[in-house]
Amino acid sequence: MDRRELLQVSAAGLLTAAAGDWVKAQDAGPKPLKILILGGTRFIGIHMAELAIARGHRLTFFNRGRTKSDLFPEVERILGDRNGKLDGLRDRQWDAVIDNSGYVPRHVRLSAELLAPNVGQYVFISSISVYPDFSKPRDEQSPVGKILNEAVEEVDAETYGPLKALCEVAAESAMPGRTTVLRPGLIVGPHDNTDRFTYWPARAAMGGEFIAPGSPRDSIQFIDARDLAQFALEAIERRIVGTFNVTSPPGRFTMGGLIDAAVSSAGRFAKPVLAPLPMWMPPDFLAAHNVEPWSDMPVWLPAEGQQLAFAETRVDKALDAGLQIRALQSTMDDTLNWYLSRPEAERTKLKAGIDRTREDAVLAAWHARTDDPPELAPSP
Repeated sequence: MDRRELLQVSAAGLLTAAAGDWVKAQDAGPKPLKILILGGTRFIGIHMAELAIARGHRLTFFNRGRTKSDLFPEVERILGDRNGKLDGLRDRQWDAVIDNSGYVPRHVRLSAELLAPNVGQYVFISSISVYPDFSKPRDEQSPVGKILNEAVEEVDAETYGPLKALCEVAAESAMPGRTTVLRPGLIVGPHDNTDRFTYWPARAAMGGEFIAPGSPRDSIQFIDARDLAQFALEAIERRIVGTFNVTSPPGRFTMGGLIDAAVSSAGRFAKPVLAPLPMWMPPDFLAAHNVEPWSDMPVWLPAEGQQLAFAETRVDKALDAGLQIRALQSTMDDTLNWYLSRPEAERTKLKAGIDRTREDAVLAAWHARTDDPPELAPSP
């Protein structure tokens, strides 16, 4: 682009964003937009829909109508299936589509190609799992994982990341220059159907001693679903395109801060009979007792090997584009309040975290190895 062309672009109200992406300038306050959400009634879709409606946008859901179909009765619904049953989307126009249910490249390609002539922007919710390892900090230019057989459609722990990377390619190929790819880290907050972050306020609310993994100084990264929703909506309102890692900045949150926030929430909202008391245990002790990072101890991974820099994913680009991360205590309080409002069966059978019988055995082994009385480890 020469100087004359650059001046013409500037006069048209375009300004440059990080890494060569373009942002269309907008007047103060978003204008009402027509937005299609592929999904819409699970976890992040709920928060995106709530925020979009609050901001005055007109929504349409496209899904199978099987999950929480009573939510948002004011929203138009189109019944269909990502696996080829897309006729309800033909010859319809939307300003943007949010795809938060794309896991298989063929499904993303089908929807993106069908919508391309009549949709201005495609926002695809991907994952930082596209990076094959975290032996060093990753940014948006880091290599993504590959899969030998790109026709594979079974999503599991091995294929999830590479398939998400191929989904990104499918979206951008169908709508070049009009695609926004968001790569969140662990998504947390109310309505989380995985219970990973939820385990911690729930466990603190049960009271008594509980396992705290590693060190209070261990860094962790995650993003509140509402912060992800806000960034996605602003990307549409401001026509931000490109690829963005979307999680908390490195060093913002620690396991000590998470545990402190969980204990604080439990004391103010759940009022357990026994005060929650974390027992900080080093990785080697946990490994010796088959306590698994991430699954038994959600959110936490020891900083070693291919996970050495897992909590150092770079988000400078998203922060420059307006990403905001709320306070940890706010997320913790809201998550606990949501957890306490759930049916008893859901509260007593979490999908993540070590079960109480195994935890009691590990706690007994911890106390048996030392004559020192248990203490609450100080947070940094």
